[in-house]
Amino acid sequence: MISFARGVPAPECLAVEELADCARAAIERDGRSILSYGPGGGYGPLRERLAEKHGVEPSRVVITSGSLQGFVFLAEQLVRPGTRVLVEAPTYDRPLKILTRLGAEIVTVPMDEDGLLPDELPDGEFAFLYTIPTFQNPSGRTLSLERRRRLAEVSRERGLLVLEDDPYGLVRYDGDPLPSLFELAGGEHVAYCSSFSKTVAPGLRVGWFVLPPQLASEIEAFAVSTYISPPYVTQATVLEFLQRESFEPNLERVNGLLRERRDAMLEALERELPEDASWTQPEGGYFVWVELPSGPPSVELLAEAEQAGVTFVKGGDFFPGGRGGENAFRLAFSFVSPDEISDGVARLGALVRAAAPAAL
Repeated sequence: MISFARGVPAPECLAVEELADCARAAIERDGRSILSYGPGGGYGPLRERLAEKHGVEPSRVVITSGSLQGFVFLAEQLVRPGTRVLVEAPTYDRPLKILTRLGAEIVTVPMDEDGLLPDELPDGEFAFLYTIPTFQNPSGRTLSLERRRRLAEVSRERGLLVLEDDPYGLVRYDGDPLPSLFELAGGEHVAYCSSFSKTVAPGLRVGWFVLPPQLASEIEAFAVSTYISPPYVTQATVLEFLQRESFEPNLERVNGLLRERRDAMLEALERELPEDASWTQPEGGYFVWVELPSGPPSVELLAEAEQAGVTFVKGGDFFPGGRGGENAFRLAFSFVSPDEISDGVARLGALVRAAAPAAL
């Protein structure tokens, strides 16, 4: 099976030997602390380093076991049955499942190739807006600088908390970096989250949130009540990796490996799909969003594709209640090899053409 469903780095992206050495060094240096219980907000030295990076007090940084765990903590603090929450359409499927479980009323904000439309935010009271402005999951789109400024302005005017999820921002292959919403808003009305899953290793489970002081305190207390103490060994391993100045060279290596895969995906789509098909052109991240106006519904295409040895995630999974994306799907290029990408897209193209001959 060629899987375009897995949004994870390829095995060769993982610096296994160096991370093993970092873990050993961290335990030898600070083993009595990191092998015991400690504060719920995370390993102090890493917390301080992240706080310095974002220009905030360490108490505003909460380190979590991956950024999705932090999303759960935030949602559990702010959402009750009937609470209204804004999301992009489409958006990452896991937060949709979490918000649905909590009984939230999920309200969508439309987007185009330049990201969500800030002036299309509906009126009313909302707990927060969840957005992935850079190399979005699932679309690969990036919110333009003009819209970032406008969204920061709107959040300030309305007193709306924006949760900026930024796991892919450093995984860039082309173009120039854009300022984060958090930076543009001066750290007000915007909470920022990211992780080392896409830049170092997902199995370390080290993510972080930068939050308003009161909310940070509440979430840290919630974390303590949930798991007593975070896993300090992995957090200390990440800090050792950073202190050795290994992060930037490793990121450059990883981005080179993934750029090759992104290019292979775009070339294969151009070669194999019908003329009326369209797809995003991400400058970074893990994903391409494909739309087939005259093709089969993605749920039908997925069933046929899996029989042909290819899998992906259907578009409906990225809309509340599955209401949207019927003729769209997400392709992740990060895990598979360039040859597998070429082969897998060829299989998909054959199925699409067979189901929609009029598109030729």
